[in-house]
Amino acid sequence: MAAMRLPPIAHLCTALALLLLVLSPAARAQALADAIAQAWSRTPLVAPLVAREDEARARLELADRFIPGAPSASVGVLDDRFHRDEGARKWEVELGVPLWLPGQQAARQVEARLLQEQVPVQRALLRWTVSGEVRMRWWALAAARAARDLASRRAETARALESNVMRRLETGDLARMDANLARNERLAADAEAVQAQALVRTQEASLSAMTGVDAPSVLPGETVVLPSPALEEHPQWRAVSAAARAADAALLATVKSDRAAPRVTLRMERDRGAIAEPFSNAVGIRVSVPFSWEPQMRQQAAAARAERLRTDAELATLRLRLQAAVDSARAELEAAQRLLELASDRQAATTDNLQLAERAFSLGETDLTSLLRVRASALEADLFEARQRIALEAARSQLNQALGVVP
Repeated sequence: MAAMRLPPIAHLCTALALLLLVLSPAARAQALADAIAQAWSRTPLVAPLVAREDEARARLELADRFIPGAPSASVGVLDDRFHRDEGARKWEVELGVPLWLPGQQAARQVEARLLQEQVPVQRALLRWTVSGEVRMRWWALAAARAARDLASRRAETARALESNVMRRLETGDLARMDANLARNERLAADAEAVQAQALVRTQEASLSAMTGVDAPSVLPGETVVLPSPALEEHPQWRAVSAAARAADAALLATVKSDRAAPRVTLRMERDRGAIAEPFSNAVGIRVSVPFSWEPQMRQQAAAARAERLRTDAELATLRLRLQAAVDSARAELEAAQRLLELASDRQAATTDNLQLAERAFSLGETDLTSLLRVRASALEADLFEARQRIALEAARSQLNQALGVVP
């Protein structure tokens, strides 16, 4: 009886090669940064930020003007043609301009500048959000590819096993039941490979939908930034802090704008009492000072105060939330490192058992059922080890995301 040695389930050579590439300084985080940049360039939410920037620029320009609003002009005429008709006539021309209330212009300038400062902060927050989505899809694709590679390897070894069993069936060394078991194993492996490939295509389409380009063939990881950036540098913290400052400025501007703008009007009159009389001219000034309307002021001040309280509450909880996210990400990273060590040890043990089982089966010292059981255990260990390698890289990305680091 000719002994045939089945191909052992060894370490994932392809995955190891990829990891070597990942560990090289030139490759690490380079492709992920490119993917985030590509996704950022396609983000439709950038357009509203551009509009907000234009709004802030216009508000600052208005606050820097000498007057808070547009001047107005009026022209009027009075005569007696419809009753006495003695030629009496009066022309009136008025040119009025609004005036800033005390402290109003300075408050509006501060409000406009803080609104302008919010735009780049909001842009950084949006880019951080996009990077988190790209990171998630990036490592989902990496995990799918690792599972596909292992499924393909299982299918290859299952075909080799079936071929060997069929030859031994023909020589009478194995029963037909063994041939059916080998065939079922090959069919199950082929089905798993098809499903794994379909999942890879789904994840590739998901990543490409964000980046607009085909998913790269190699998915390198990224390093953890040490020492950790300060909490105040986190995009979320900066965005909420900027919103709080803007809310303060809006509240002050509301308080300083407790009434409509007063107006100074230059008046010119030209009139005559009858058609035989000459026209006389007069020039004067009118000042109008509106009164404050308390219900409207209460409503505006309450709205501004509510926004300020909201940002205060968000800042109070955000620090705890961000710190909890960082602590959780660090714990997951440490767990992933430990699990990878255990997975590697388990893989080495199951690979050795598989080699022994294959040798014993080739020599007729064990049955096919025992070999398949050992083989299933080895495949499970290989899959777990491959997943943990990807999980470790994903945990590094998640920690960077929690720290507010964008490649």
